[in-house]
Amino acid sequence: MFSHIMLGTRDLEKLASFYDAVLALLGLERSPQEDDGDPGYRAWRRPGSTWPHFIVQYPINGLPATWGNGVQVSFAAPSQDAVDKAWKAAIENGGKDEGAPGLRPHYGPDYYGAYCRDPEGNKLCFVHTAELEKLLR
Repeated sequence: MFSHIMLGTRDLEKLASFYDAVLALLGLERSPQEDDGDPGYRAWRRPGSTWPHFIVQYPINGLPATWGNGVQVSFAAPSQDAVDKAWKAAIENGGKDEGAPGLRPHYGPDYYGAYCRDPEGNKLCFVHTAELEKLLR
């Protein structure tokens, strides 16, 4: 399990707008931002929880953010419909299609997923399975 996932950004407000539109459809909300001396960030989490967080921020070392080859962030979705809606919102908000929503039985008998890249090139997956649905309750 993880405490938080962080992706770098070159344009914080653009990427924050993208994730606001997409992550709300998966039941995540933007966390209050604290001034902790970092160069700027936005974070999302499940309502009523403190951890885990998903974060986008300017790199602390001051170098430009880049996407990672072979890196993918996968978000659990409460339903197949949520997968469809999150993927559609991603594409409508500047994301690039990497695989339309559908069953992918080679990953599991009820694995329903969709893939895209965010506006900065980070690969994302939205996935629903019965087991993940139970975890989200």
